Amino acid sequence: MIQLQKPKFVYMGGKLRPWDEAMLHIGCEAVTRGLNVFEGVKGYWQPDGRFGIVRLHQHYERLCRSARLLHIPFDRTYDEYMRAIFDLIGTLLEPERDMWARTTLFVTEGYWGENTVADLVVTAYHQNKQIPQPINLGVSTWQRSADVSLPARIKTSTNYQVGRLARIEGRVQGCQDMVLLNQWGSVAEATGSCVLIVREGVVYTPSATEGALESITLDIVEALAHSMEIKFVRRPIDRTELLVADEIAICGTLAEITLVKSIEGLSLAKEAPILRALQDRYFQAVRGIHPHPFVELECLGKGV
Repeated sequence: MIQLQKPKFVYMGGKLRPWDEAMLHIGCEAVTRGLNVFEGVKGYWQPDGRFGIVRLHQHYERLCRSARLLHIPFDRTYDEYMRAIFDLIGTLLEPERDMWARTTLFVTEGYWGENTVADLVVTAYHQNKQIPQPINLGVSTWQRSADVSLPARIKTSTNYQVGRLARIEGRVQGCQDMVLLNQWGSVAEATGSCVLIVREGVVYTPSATEGALESITLDIVEALAHSMEIKFVRRPIDRTELLVADEIAICGTLAEITLVKSIEGLSLAKEAPILRALQDRYFQAVRGIHPHPFVELECLGKGV
């Protein structure tokens, strides 16, 4: 049973307010149509005592793109966006615990795209400093929507309804996550993260045109792989190719890099030397132990 956190504060309506006061009206489009776009950002304690949020500017840019595609107005500058996150995280920070923040544009006024008004809401949650445990992965009967139906390029909560159904399906099978296939029967992504496989020493992942989110974490993994001289290729992946892969992992802001120990009930080798090496390098970079130029960090100063 997952225990949901209830932080003391949330950022809403341009300021910090108590959690229980953060409410949306029952008649707004965020409630009646699930109309919102969001980003999840992750922050890690650094060796010098600062708290660094990973590639925050790229998350801001993707939020702007999602808002544009759903015709949701968003006129906040990057500095305003960053300050809202820093204000909340800086208030909630606890020593030696990382944090994940969700920055959401909820449509609070308007009707069918007319007179649309949105509000930036930021919530943040603590996470323990630990490496994700390997998971069991399955392949769902539910499919990723096509680009002309509900584009995966838009990071909106409505895009995760199919992921919710897939997770429910997987829970019965003893799987912690599930792979969604696209309309052509190829791998799109997992329910909330991208899929990585290794075959004969090469890392493969589906491209965005297969129905995967344009992933910021995946870009980091690719940059790390190149610097480690690991070949990294984006191309279509068949369902059966998952079943014969040497190694599998999922990656995303919240999933980070999580290794897979079985796929559709078939066990994978415990060693996973390539993906484990990438996992180790990822955490060294985001925690500032062994920085990487591609892993840009926006940092709250000491004592915040």
